[in-house]
Amino acid sequence: METNLCVAGFGGQGVMTLGKFLASATCDSTDKNVTFFPSYGAEQRGGTANCFVVISDELIGAPLGDVMDDLIVMNGPSLQKFLGTLKPGGTLFINSSIVSDQIERDDIKVVQAPVTEMALEMGNAKVLNVIMLGVYIGYTEVVAPEVVWGTIEHKLGKKPKLLPLNRQAFEKGLEIGRGQREQQ
Repeated sequence: METNLCVAGFGGQGVMTLGKFLASATCDSTDKNVTFFPSYGAEQRGGTANCFVVISDELIGAPLGDVMDDLIVMNGPSLQKFLGTLKPGGTLFINSSIVSDQIERDDIKVVQAPVTEMALEMGNAKVLNVIMLGVYIGYTEVVAPEVVWGTIEHKLGKKPKLLPLNRQAFEKGLEIGRGQREQQ
């Protein structure tokens, strides 16, 4: 089993953190192999950012980025740039708060979540990536949710005040992901 994931959005949306949390959780708590490959736009915050995470039972070569099993897009430009890399039968995860484009492909599964809107309703826009990570984990079950939460908790350990809000964000995302998996 090998899963190739691309996470893409604007700088400042927590794209890299989402990828790092997933990669760290997989590496630290499972027997799977993982590769994390970041790519930053020249502008930094507000510019483009994307990363690739490969999770496999086998040894992993270099992440090629040309054929993805799963794609998480946090903004419209990322959808336009990476939609063609999503293989037939793959799953597209969309931040529907920002991405309003019609998806013309009928050979993929689409999971939509208004993560920016949800984060703002929770009082902190910075948790949108944790919500989306929860959506991804809830839908794919590629890694156990408790393993991913353990990694988030560990990584945010120096900022314990952030844990309750991030826990709530992750749980909300899990609910959405699980709900959409059951509908499909």
